[in-house]
Amino acid sequence: MAVAGLALTAVVVLALLVGVHRYLWRRFVGDTTAEGSSLRRAGTVAAYLLPLLSVGALVSGRTGAPFWLQRVLAWPGYLWLAALLYLTLALLVGEVVRPILRRALARRANGAYGAHRPSAAEAPESAAVAEAVGGDASASAVLVPAVPASPVPAVPASPVPGTDTLVAVTEAPDHRPAAPTRRLFVARAVGGAAAVAGLGTVGYGTYGVLRGPRVKRITVPLAKLPRSAHGFRIAVVSDIHLGPILGSAHTRRIVDTINRTQPDLVAVVGDLVDGTVADLGPAAEPLARLSARHGSFFVTGNHEYYSGAAQWVEHVRELGLHPLENARVEIAGFDLAGVNDVAGESEGQGPDFDRALGDRDRARAAVLLAHQPVVIDEAVAHGVDLQLSGHTHGGQLWPGNLVAELANPTVAGLDRYGDTQLYVSRGAGAWGPPVRVGAPSDITVVELASRQA
Repeated sequence: MAVAGLALTAVVVLALLVGVHRYLWRRFVGDTTAEGSSLRRAGTVAAYLLPLLSVGALVSGRTGAPFWLQRVLAWPGYLWLAALLYLTLALLVGEVVRPILRRALARRANGAYGAHRPSAAEAPESAAVAEAVGGDASASAVLVPAVPASPVPAVPASPVPGTDTLVAVTEAPDHRPAAPTRRLFVARAVGGAAAVAGLGTVGYGTYGVLRGPRVKRITVPLAKLPRSAHGFRIAVVSDIHLGPILGSAHTRRIVDTINRTQPDLVAVVGDLVDGTVADLGPAAEPLARLSARHGSFFVTGNHEYYSGAAQWVEHVRELGLHPLENARVEIAGFDLAGVNDVAGESEGQGPDFDRALGDRDRARAAVLLAHQPVVIDEAVAHGVDLQLSGHTHGGQLWPGNLVAELANPTVAGLDRYGDTQLYVSRGAGAWGPPVRVGAPSDITVVELASRQA
């Protein structure tokens, strides 16, 4: 049954992707280019090539493809996924604008038609011409739109059959290119506007990721925190997602940003990498420069379990971070605990709250590092005062936040669940497309406040 369900899901997703790409081809290529033109051929090739690059980017890492190939596929493949989303949304808005624009152009054309009708003063001249060729003068009552005069070659006069009247006949060849039809004009206008809006959104979202995360600061009061720990600052960073796109330069930006805040403690809350230590070990090396008075701590995220979690735990330990694998340490004035990500359950290494928190003194404040917000109920049950999480990316690509809300109790920011507060960071990197729209990346400095102060 599970296999059948996955197969059905795959078929539905494939059919949806084919339909969306067909729709984009029609609006951007089929409706705007001439059959057989080079532009149409190029657009058709892109309609087949870009989705293949996206599939390649998605599967290359999971299938163990060489890292150089992953990097070649990642930029165009992942960026196209973001472009596909926002080009489609822009075209759907265009579907609303399209009939309005057509009607406006039709009204304008009709107004111009009426403005160029022959006047009453021109009617006698029309009647005289009709009479000269033996026609009915009353035919001149049928008026036609005026056409701008243009030089035309004359043909020698010839007699009209059955009369002695000579009539000069002229030919009016028009070698000017035909103006685009109203439908073609509307298709190009809407398609061009959609392309600018969609690709502009992706470009801005990419810039937001590559420039690095911004610092966000919040204050969280804890009832059990002693006065001696008032003002303790934890720099929270999650979802860095080092991989074929984001490498050592991205890590250096994050480390430099954290160090400038001069935190008391650094918490790396999972999803550090998308790849193996062999491929991405050098990209993580700048983490060794993290500086905090009480050290730097790390817990696994779901992507670590796709990338060799045991090897990454050892590697970050070598870099000077302290992994909290269902473990707890005492910090000045509170307990700091960490649990493995729920994805570790597939390897028998899932979260163990009893091991991390079961025997602690509940009179002390407790801060928990847990990658996914969904474990908040366990945190409440174990008397945690503050849980620090990531995982959601804040939705990353609007309207992805609406989907994230369906799977997470909190998508971003600070919430309260019973006596436990939950803070969810939007993360410092990006998964898949290196693009963020409506969910800017952040490093959050959480300042703990004592209510006893």
